[in-house]
Amino acid sequence: MARTPTPGTRDTILTAAAGLFYEHGVRAVGMAQVVEVAGCGKNLLYRHFPSKASLSAAYLDLVRRERAQSAGEALRWASTPADRLIALVAEIADWVRQPGYRGCAFRNYLTEFPAADDEPARLARGYLAEARAEVDRLVGQLGSVDDTFADRIWLIVNGLYASTPDQACTAVDWVTDLVNPYR
Repeated sequence: MARTPTPGTRDTILTAAAGLFYEHGVRAVGMAQVVEVAGCGKNLLYRHFPSKASLSAAYLDLVRRERAQSAGEALRWASTPADRLIALVAEIADWVRQPGYRGCAFRNYLTEFPAADDEPARLARGYLAEARAEVDRLVGQLGSVDDTFADRIWLIVNGLYASTPDQACTAVDWVTDLVNPYR
């Protein structure tokens, strides 16, 4: 007779995998490690996540939701497009300064699997496209800006994800300098 799964088992497995994937990289983590850290059986893991790709996709979706919530909170208090751009970059800077920061989960995945066209890679590319579209949208609301303005903001964002915590303030300062004429 099959046992009834304990409520929250899927979340426990996903939390364990997320920590391992973020710290060590998706490629470096085996499903046996996830089983060990989650404290579950292999069959239970595969019942919830039939493959490493499905577990990786769930991990990236979890990070996407966390990032969307954090960015949404930061943007909630900014009323102008210029202030929203600054708030967005400041939120990323805060993320970079967190203890244990190891880069952007989406960029990390695509670095590990640059030619992948699986569900996790599509999620990662989709998130990055959505983030870029948000920057483009906010820049478009500034009014008359040159054609490279959004590219410059996006370059700062990309650099911020690869920076050290003590460099994070510089990114916010640069974006502030760029958008100040539009405030």
